[in-house]
Amino acid sequence: MPVVNPEKLVALQRNPDGIRNICILAHVDHGKTSLSDALIATNGIISPKLAGKIRYLDSRPDEQTRGITMESSAISLFFSMLRRSAPGATPEEKEYLINLIDSPGHIDFSSEVSTASRLCDGAVVLVDAVEGVCSQTVTVLRQTWVEHMKPLLVINKMDRLITELKMTPGEAYIHLSKLLEQVNAVLGSFFQGERMEEDLNWRERVDERIAAAAAKELEKSEKDVVGNSVDIDTMSANPEFEEKDDEDLYFAPEKNNVIFSSAIDGWAFTVRQFASLYEKKLGIKRTAMEKVLWGDFYLDPKTKKVLAQKHLKGRNLKPMFVQLVLEQIWAVYSATTGGDKGKGDPAMTEKITKSLNLTLPPHVVRSRDPRAILTALFSAWLPLSTALLVSVIESLPSPPIAQESRLPGLIDASPGHTHVDPKVRDAMVKSKSSKDDPVVAYVSKMVSIPESELPENKRRGGTLSPEEAREMGRRKRAEIARAQALENGTAEDPVNGLTEAIEDASLEEKKPQDEAQPKEHLIGFARIYSGTLSVGDSVYVMPPKFSPAYPHNSPEPQKVTVTALYLLMGRGLEPLTSVPAGVVFGIGGLEGHILKSGTICSQLIGSVNLAGVSMGSAPIVRVALEPVNPADIDKMISGLKLLVQSDPCAEYEQFSSGEHVLLTAGELHLERCLTDLRERFAKCEVQAGEPIVPYRETIVRAEEMKPPANKELGRGTVIAVTTSKQVAIRLRVRPLPAEVTEFLSKNFNAIKRLYSEHQAEKKGKQTEDQDGSDQEDVDEDGVVDHTKILSLAEFKKQLQATFESVKGQRDVWANVVDQISAFGPRRTGPNLLIDATKEGICGRFLNDNTTSSETPEQNTSSALSPASFSDKIAHAFQLSTLQGPLCAEPMQGVAIFLESVLVTPSPSEEESSLGRLTGEVIKAVQGGIKQGFLDWSPRILLAMYSCEIQASTEVLGRVYDVLTRRRGTILSESLLEGSSAFTILSLLPVAESFGFSDEIRKRTSGAASPQLIWRGYEILHEDPYWVPRTEEEMEDLGEFADKENVAKRYVDGVRRRKGMLVTGRGERREEPPTNTLTSTRPSFSDNYFGKFTSTFPPLLSCPLLISPSLTPRSLAFNSQFPTPSVPFNSIQFDLLTSVFRPQHQLTIELPRPTIARMSLFKPTQSQQNLLPMHSLSRTTSQEKSKEEPVVVASTAEVVPEKKRRYSKTIEYLIVITAIIILCTIIAVISIEVKGHGQKLKDSNSGGVYVNPEVHA
Repeated sequence: MPVVNPEKLVALQRNPDGIRNICILAHVDHGKTSLSDALIATNGIISPKLAGKIRYLDSRPDEQTRGITMESSAISLFFSMLRRSAPGATPEEKEYLINLIDSPGHIDFSSEVSTASRLCDGAVVLVDAVEGVCSQTVTVLRQTWVEHMKPLLVINKMDRLITELKMTPGEAYIHLSKLLEQVNAVLGSFFQGERMEEDLNWRERVDERIAAAAAKELEKSEKDVVGNSVDIDTMSANPEFEEKDDEDLYFAPEKNNVIFSSAIDGWAFTVRQFASLYEKKLGIKRTAMEKVLWGDFYLDPKTKKVLAQKHLKGRNLKPMFVQLVLEQIWAVYSATTGGDKGKGDPAMTEKITKSLNLTLPPHVVRSRDPRAILTALFSAWLPLSTALLVSVIESLPSPPIAQESRLPGLIDASPGHTHVDPKVRDAMVKSKSSKDDPVVAYVSKMVSIPESELPENKRRGGTLSPEEAREMGRRKRAEIARAQALENGTAEDPVNGLTEAIEDASLEEKKPQDEAQPKEHLIGFARIYSGTLSVGDSVYVMPPKFSPAYPHNSPEPQKVTVTALYLLMGRGLEPLTSVPAGVVFGIGGLEGHILKSGTICSQLIGSVNLAGVSMGSAPIVRVALEPVNPADIDKMISGLKLLVQSDPCAEYEQFSSGEHVLLTAGELHLERCLTDLRERFAKCEVQAGEPIVPYRETIVRAEEMKPPANKELGRGTVIAVTTSKQVAIRLRVRPLPAEVTEFLSKNFNAIKRLYSEHQAEKKGKQTEDQDGSDQEDVDEDGVVDHTKILSLAEFKKQLQATFESVKGQRDVWANVVDQISAFGPRRTGPNLLIDATKEGICGRFLNDNTTSSETPEQNTSSALSPASFSDKIAHAFQLSTLQGPLCAEPMQGVAIFLESVLVTPSPSEEESSLGRLTGEVIKAVQGGIKQGFLDWSPRILLAMYSCEIQASTEVLGRVYDVLTRRRGTILSESLLEGSSAFTILSLLPVAESFGFSDEIRKRTSGAASPQLIWRGYEILHEDPYWVPRTEEEMEDLGEFADKENVAKRYVDGVRRRKGMLVTGRGERREEPPTNTLTSTRPSFSDNYFGKFTSTFPPLLSCPLLISPSLTPRSLAFNSQFPTPSVPFNSIQFDLLTSVFRPQHQLTIELPRPTIARMSLFKPTQSQQNLLPMHSLSRTTSQEKSKEEPVVVASTAEVVPEKKRRYSKTIEYLIVITAIIILCTIIAVISIEVKGHGQKLKDSNSGGVYVNPEVHA
């Protein structure tokens, strides 16, 4: 077939009834791209012989190398077929436009699947005939359900049942029946879950109406009980809930929504095709034949009648699908490739071709390649493209039909849907394409296209203009002359070389923005729902959080001009002048206006926001990036911004430490992003650090815990006193029940919405979309969460029920819900600040009448009260839960009770200033929370993947070996029916997952490939500070526990990465030391000093001399040491080095004994050359005459005095023992030598002498 002219495709866009927007969805390696190749070959874009091999839509080099799709890509195809307008009418040729989108199957790129599905009306879902339903198959089926797309099932790789599993047609039929049941079971679970939710909502509405009616009747007449009951009965009997039928939901071959195919061999069929084939032979109508060709129906060979299973009467007949369909397919394979025998039968092949009235080319018949004969025969008999495209046209809806059923639900789920203009709504639902109708389009993602590949920059035919040809020739001649000069040695003249360099150099100064200007352009991947969009039109770009109720709220929609429109053709683009409703297209001019996704509308007032897409996986893997050449930092930042815009799932953050961090969905996604960053966007060498894995910190009630720090107060109870002794705050830290923590984590968006409403009420503004408490929550990137958002009453009710369901300690959690003051960290996390004071100092977050953390009127001249510190305590709670004491990771599952706040007024008005006490209160509360946290048994929570692996029995042991070494937990294993392959489900820590896929493939020689899906956080039941305590533990494990503490290894790794101080080997001191610079407990949670230690170790290894220099610009940091009875001394670090150009001064508070016992570390010669000596001084005015110069080394822990004496004693004992042993050896050797000399003397004299001492 010749290549279809793009003008013909453009003309077909004007007929919306002839358009089909479809996407191909499947698990990885189930044959999506091979199927796409077969469809593309029908338009002559690639050769049919290369279908399944060239992978046309995989345009990236890494996609071709790995053999998997990483980016969704679209192509428009032409297809024509004969159709009857009515039964019995003459068939007429009709032309169709198929907008095909191929999507990835790997879990790391599930965001690409989400963006593709939003633009389509139907989905072709592929399932491997051998592997069956896999993890990603369930994901894509859920995607079709959420997006309300009509699916079409393709059971691919049918040839594997013949060539690999060696199944008979009867066995294959049973296998296919069970596979179909698995797919339908997945759809049934979606339907059942939705119906249960609708039923629950309906019952809640009925109860509310009954309660409202009862209250109304009681107000009218308290005595009229009869009338009240009648109204209640009438309300409850209202038949509001309608049952839905799921008959049309499932896949069934008799409905022609199931296709059996082998994309690699180029064949596919539906039941309808074989029904048409046997219609004349058996004399049965095609419509009747379609209903009985699949299922438990049998053909009587004598009477030619169809029998049901109950009429068999013991006869051993084959099902019609086996007898009439599968046996014919098996016969073709047996005749061409030989089947089990391995040899083809030319005579049988000729007989088959004659019976089917097929004509094969002579060169194919004479070919010795059996696969060439096989593909040629099937292509002539059951071509894949015909079966698939005919099913797409007949089973999947056109844009007008699809939008009429899909868009009402999509619009109702959008923010502020009640304020959408009815004209806009009507145009979208009815797919109006007139120029006067409002234009509404949705951009699902931004695609980066090299500037050279844009249609306006391409030359037709590849010809050059005369000027360009002359310029290119001149450059070539100059390069050849320069190369010859280098060979002849003429370029060694320095004068000539300098002259050439000056001529080549530009005297104009290069601007940084010119150097960093990208050669990539961002094109919007869009679908238009109404109106007609043309080049040059001005449209509004709606941000993800736009609401038509408040159209001018910040950020206000921007008006942009459409600069270009494109027809998407896989690896290329074709220019368009306009696009009507129902078309998938590319749009230019949105660069810098849309980050990831957005809505385009021709009007601002009454427009609609189609919100965002539902991402399959959140970015969990983070890496810090830096350019190899520091001068390329601007290029890297610009490249990162382009990468984030062009990738739906990638995110970019800049930490407070200055690190540039890239967030990706997985290891494979990270590799692709780094490749794009280096080669396309930044165009400079970028090096990535070790992956940054998130952790969580929590506390548990363990069987064996150390005694509480204060037995009188109880475990977890702390009295935090400020430095000035004016404020004393009593806190109690407790672990939250696991059920409550899980509930808070699941309802993250509900807490976020409630906090926004509280803030709006506090500011006196109307809360946006009060009536849409159950709407979806959209973030800044346009990502939407489809989980239902609870209202305040529902959230409070369910949280109270969760607390009541906790077994044990009900008295502790009684009435806690009414006392909740804040959630943390970031005001939405799974930690609670509970105000247990009688006055309610910090407010009640979940009470309707009060708001949380209301700042009282502050007057520094008035007397201080506990309420004056409410916002300070809440702020300290947020800081503490954001950075826990173990490794500065967020806390989870911790409840902090505020029991009392005692304020002691100072006689001096200046000393009682609220401004000065603010920092002291925050510092004291932070220290108290961390001390109470460490009073329990601390734990870390690991980020976990759910790992699914399919492996044969031969490599099963190797898979288990790799999983065990990487601390994986096996959940289940199941044998795939009809094969020797096992499906293994396990949990794998994200920290151990890097390189896991490559190791599995290497150990199994490619026979096993894992799929890693984000699961959540799982607690690691191991105390990172555990050390042997009992005598038995000491005997078994030694003093320092020879057994590796895995939790401590993870904690130390995070602390080293963050530049925090790391303690010794498994050592944990019961009491905080006062004579060391660092504590065994974590200190300097996230301060400049910790980062400074990691970044500049030579500087801190240098001795620092004492000199008093205290300035107001000093930076004060907390030291985590307990407050002693004596006041603290201040140490002032004066860093006047070339490394820090501005003067930086660090103030650290330490106990007096710490300063007196600091050890001296002499720097190396290289360190002395690098950095100068610095001075340090105690600035305490008291005892200045007693001050002594001390020298500090901050890169190593200072050894205590007692331990140093003990180690010296051991060294002396070792030396003395060695001397004694040496002397003994020398004495024994001398005796032996003396005895041997005496023997020689006696033998010479002929006598025998026996030394009695030696004999004894």
